Amino acid sequence: MAADLSVGTWQLTYQWENLLGRDVLYSGPLFTHLFSHAWIDFRGIRDAFMREKGSDYFENTKSAIAIHREYGERNPYGFKAYSRDFWGVTAGDGPMPSHRRDRRFFGYMSRGVPYGPDDGTIAPWAMLATLPFAPEAAVAGTRRLLEIYPQVCRQDRFSSGFNPTLRGNAGGWLSEGWYGLDQGLVAMMIENHRTGLIWEIVRHCGYVRDGLKRAGFEGGWL
Repeated sequence: MAADLSVGTWQLTYQWENLLGRDVLYSGPLFTHLFSHAWIDFRGIRDAFMREKGSDYFENTKSAIAIHREYGERNPYGFKAYSRDFWGVTAGDGPMPSHRRDRRFFGYMSRGVPYGPDDGTIAPWAMLATLPFAPEAAVAGTRRLLEIYPQVCRQDRFSSGFNPTLRGNAGGWLSEGWYGLDQGLVAMMIENHRTGLIWEIVRHCGYVRDGLKRAGFEGGWL
């Protein structure tokens, strides 16, 4: 009973929506679709909600990435540089909160797509962290970013946030934060894309397997 109540409570906030032509379990910030996947291979394993929708959390993240890219292409607020190869709206540093005549900036904020908030700030690490889900898009976007704005990655570390719409000495506003949380996710996702090493290790962890089963996951490698 307790396990059933826990699962039901977790899913109370779920929003299954059709956004920009894609069906998706909605969560605006990109990081919410990535961090758990650094550890767990969700391909082919499903809880009750995803079984009902005929999907899984891996496929859902692929849909979320497609929505982020489409949003970048449409660029409804006219931010500088946004395109299908310039995206990655998520939680992180941003320009200090202010309200100018033409723009509003939010400082540190959990930004999201397509409902916002959005002030033209992306996380430079975010595109590369999507390698296991959309490798071509991840590489194309990261290459374009580094070609035009190489300052976002210094000493092999990605800045927490970058906003080219707000002009500064570096061709835009650049966060001074270089956080291990971001760099670690990128490293793990690169390795999962290359070899699946982290996923393979976690598959053999009995605590994780038992936890997933108690949460209602079935199928696939379980």
